Amino acid sequence: MLVTFPPEVLELSEKFTNSAHELYLIGGAVRDLLMGKTIYDWDFTTDATPEEILQILGPDAYYNNTFGTVGYPGPEGERPFEITTYRTEAGYSDARHPDELNWGKSLEEDLTRRDFTINAMALRLASLAQGKPTDQNIIDLFGGQLDLKAKLIRAVGDPAERFREDALRMMRAVRIASELGFTIEEATFNAIKMHSGATQKVSRERVREELFKIMASRYPYEGVLLLHGTGLMDEILPELSKTFGVEQKSPGRHHIYDVGTHCLMALKNCPSSDPLVRFATLIHDIGKPQTFAIKEGITTFYNHEVIGARIAKNIAARLRFPKKDADRLFKLVRWHQFTVTENQTDKAIRRFITKVGRDNVEDMLALRTGDRLGGGSSETSWRLEEFKKRLVEVQKQPFSVQDLKVNGKDVMDTLSLKPGPKVGEILNELFKKVEEKEVDNEREVLLAKLRSFN
Repeated sequence: MLVTFPPEVLELSEKFTNSAHELYLIGGAVRDLLMGKTIYDWDFTTDATPEEILQILGPDAYYNNTFGTVGYPGPEGERPFEITTYRTEAGYSDARHPDELNWGKSLEEDLTRRDFTINAMALRLASLAQGKPTDQNIIDLFGGQLDLKAKLIRAVGDPAERFREDALRMMRAVRIASELGFTIEEATFNAIKMHSGATQKVSRERVREELFKIMASRYPYEGVLLLHGTGLMDEILPELSKTFGVEQKSPGRHHIYDVGTHCLMALKNCPSSDPLVRFATLIHDIGKPQTFAIKEGITTFYNHEVIGARIAKNIAARLRFPKKDADRLFKLVRWHQFTVTENQTDKAIRRFITKVGRDNVEDMLALRTGDRLGGGSSETSWRLEEFKKRLVEVQKQPFSVQDLKVNGKDVMDTLSLKPGPKVGEILNELFKKVEEKEVDNEREVLLAKLRSFN
């Protein structure tokens, strides 16, 4: 394998070689190297203890954890290097962190404790030639290179044991598969199904982080399919699991899938790359199971967007969403059922924009596109295209008193008023006239209208 390393990596290797210590590039960095990807996370492992690493690297190195990881500045503008001492682990009472951690004596011990074969390879860095391409040997004890070629996610050793050590690894398997377009090897897949309940022991923040990495991945649809197939969805999004099998086919309805499948197809067809918009698209109909009814032979889901918004709010709270993201998710689910007709007034469209939020209009349109395609409809319609045009035009109009081309000072100067409630009343009256298109929002026009208030 021909590799050209950044000079900072070569310098790091030289420091350890000169100190008679081993140093290996490890984990995802080796995987990305073999796949021809740019490496952003440079992780290394060594036989040196943290104290010895600090001595080798000098004052720029820092060590402030219990896991044997020393940080050191990497290439400018990139994540710092992380150099971790070989280690062995034992006991995982919380299904996440080792109860006992000891420094290991060999690279093999260190690789054995890692999660998946494609992440359990190491690249020997000894004898790197400064600045020159160098052929290096890969240490691959578990068939990681073969699994890379086969596009498989396979646990190192016994998958059940790996997941008992760290339950988050189950979601990580799905996430890596969705990022790389890989499948999960059968024994590993079955072990996830068997131990999916252990995900409940993982912090909700970490679950959310992995979930959103799946949403941000190249293959989010396939990732959610894996969550569903492994049973992980039942643990992290039980509300979404309940949508599968809820039928929507009915006279007068365009849907061709059950609710859960429709949600998946909506995600697959959502044009946004924003993980939160993708997630909102995935759960936009999550209120339908609770509102399912059949009236006169017609399937209905009245007010499902209202119920769905409440469920979205609960999910956001459970997974510890930042407030801004929680509010945005709520709005996208609550108002996704907006009306699109050629008879809508500007005022109706303005109400829609106000409810959704001007910053969320494009996101809502992306959700609608996914919703339409995920229900078997065409990507767009002439009504939707006209609606988009009117959204643009309506947003050129003022949405509040603050958007007027005059302000309180203008009112006081023009009408010789002192500060007080009367100034606000006049501005509100002026805004109403602009909103009703009785006057244009132009400064001179508005000043003239103010003078008529005398």
